[in-house]
Amino acid sequence: MKKKLATILTIIVCLALIATLAGCAAQPAPTPPPASEPAPAQTQPAPPPEEPEETGEITLATTTSTADSGLLDFILPNFTEVTGWDIRVISVGTGAALQLGRDGEADVVLVHARSEEDRFVAEGYAPRRHDVMYNDFVIVGPSDGPIAHNSDVAATFTAILEQNLPFISRGDNSGTHIRELDIWSALDLTPEDNAEYIEVGQGMGATLGMAVETQSYTLADRATWLAYPDVGDLVIVCEGSDLLLNPYGVMLVSTTLHPVGAQAFIDWMTSPATQELIGSFGVEQFGQPLFFPEA
Repeated sequence: MKKKLATILTIIVCLALIATLAGCAAQPAPTPPPASEPAPAQTQPAPPPEEPEETGEITLATTTSTADSGLLDFILPNFTEVTGWDIRVISVGTGAALQLGRDGEADVVLVHARSEEDRFVAEGYAPRRHDVMYNDFVIVGPSDGPIAHNSDVAATFTAILEQNLPFISRGDNSGTHIRELDIWSALDLTPEDNAEYIEVGQGMGATLGMAVETQSYTLADRATWLAYPDVGDLVIVCEGSDLLLNPYGVMLVSTTLHPVGAQAFIDWMTSPATQELIGSFGVEQFGQPLFFPEA
């Protein structure tokens, strides 16, 4: 009997063990941990910035006086030799030269109308103005005319107006034209009250030519006056007044596409060597400099 009972218990234990093992086998396999996020693809390094151009061509917008006097022909070959940059010159009146800068058609401007230059900088078209040089204006007229040589601008302009003497005005919004209008205004005189006052809208050389042909008075920069090939019977009738001082400034145009070349021009123009070159211009031919360095 005991042996039979033991056999039964053994069978029960075996069945229980089998059931347990079957339950364990039915358990689902553990979920593997989530795979880690793939590493982001490596981005290509940014290309290095382009090297600034070392040479090329820049455009200079400047006044007719710097060209008509011969100054640019005298000094600009040295700029190319020293810096390697070529330069294209557009010679117009100061107002037109500044407008070329505003329109992005020039890299640098070299002009002579201080109030307009200051406004150009204030409007953001140039970071600053640099003094370069100066000369002066002269009033010229017929040698046998009623105005004797003097240094009194007020008396000279008053005589021209009151006596209806022929006067040729550039009328081109140039630095010379702006200075002429400033003088009339400072003297509280209206030039149009003179029936012989004519605005021609021309550069300095052409205006001088008309004054020579018509025996008229005009305001000219001294450099162009001295360099003009044939002044006929015209002579200087008024000079030496503070009202006739004529400073020039150079400015890098903010929108230039050639900042390296434009800055090279500014640095070259204001360098001691170029300032000495400017001061020597005209001495051999005229016995006096046509421009005085001021950088």
